[in-house]
Amino acid sequence: MKKLEEYIRSIPDFPEKGIVFRDVTSVLQDKDSLRMSIDQMQTLLDGLDIDVIVGPESRGFIFGVPIAYNLNKAFVPVRKKGKLPCETIQMEYALEYGTATIEMHKDAIKPGQKVAIVDDLIATGGTIEAITKLIESLGGEVVKIIFLIELEGLHGRDKLKGYNVDAVIKYEGK
Repeated sequence: MKKLEEYIRSIPDFPEKGIVFRDVTSVLQDKDSLRMSIDQMQTLLDGLDIDVIVGPESRGFIFGVPIAYNLNKAFVPVRKKGKLPCETIQMEYALEYGTATIEMHKDAIKPGQKVAIVDDLIATGGTIEAITKLIESLGGEVVKIIFLIELEGLHGRDKLKGYNVDAVIKYEGK
């Protein structure tokens, strides 16, 4: 069986020259790599006391829901502004050019709940930083943040200092 890294398609010069895009859709399209990715990400949560898995749309849903299911935990989606039907809290964060806003239901996290955040990739860390603030504003405690892929050259961990952050696969570049 191939190693998980071998399933990730690298696309040079996308979205711009000099960038190597790490495409996880190739992982999702193969039953063996999909299973490996979820299993290996879930292993990063071994031994932790967790009440809730939180995942941002859309690939955080893809990896977070099966992990929540396997661990018999609740799953809380974080979505782009205007996508959730009930009362929400929101957080604006910086993008390379401009800003974006994410939301979660106001009643999604109860005070004292221990939370793990699951996503496919960490680049600059802005989205996950905003999610940690949303969780903490509701009284939740972020005990672990996990990713399938980390692009170390973008220094996303710098925005997540003080949190337990881990990734299955780490690339030195951007």
